[in-house]
Amino acid sequence: MPHRAVARLREVLPPPVSGGDSIDWQEIERTAGLTFPVDYREFVESYGGGEIDEYLSISTPPVPGSAYGDLLDRRDSVLSPPDREHLIALLPGSELPSLLPFADSASSDVAFWLCEGAPEDWRVAIFRRQTPYGMNRWTVFDGGMASFCVAVLTGKVNPFSERLSAGDRHEFLTWRRV
Repeated sequence: MPHRAVARLREVLPPPVSGGDSIDWQEIERTAGLTFPVDYREFVESYGGGEIDEYLSISTPPVPGSAYGDLLDRRDSVLSPPDREHLIALLPGSELPSLLPFADSASSDVAFWLCEGAPEDWRVAIFRRQTPYGMNRWTVFDGGMASFCVAVLTGKVNPFSERLSAGDRHEFLTWRRV
């Protein structure tokens, strides 16, 4: 049975005809020590690596030939002390969970998973490169990757430096066509 958020995403963002990427998730878990959320695994299998509306690039684990297969290389993202402090201020407690970037905007914004608890509980934190003076660069979305994409594409959230079109038509360009 498909993940509810991925089913909704398919309604607003049709998957590419060529399909997604085939990933050995058990091998990734064994070698990288990471278990990914179900919605993300379904997204990768339906869409693969690529771009939403030529604006938001989605990374995957390594896939031969894909320029988007860099997810595991990005595991140890380093934040400047002020950026760390600003994100911590939005989170309960005083500890910053591990961050794993899974998407980048054409404006150099970055969407991270807050890798805390079970993978199904990972929330999304977005670092906005361009903000008005004094505004926090971080937005925390209380939901997973697929729910986040649906919220962005339907205009319910606007966490990026530029607004994605909230129109009726959205396109996913797979790495096979980019």
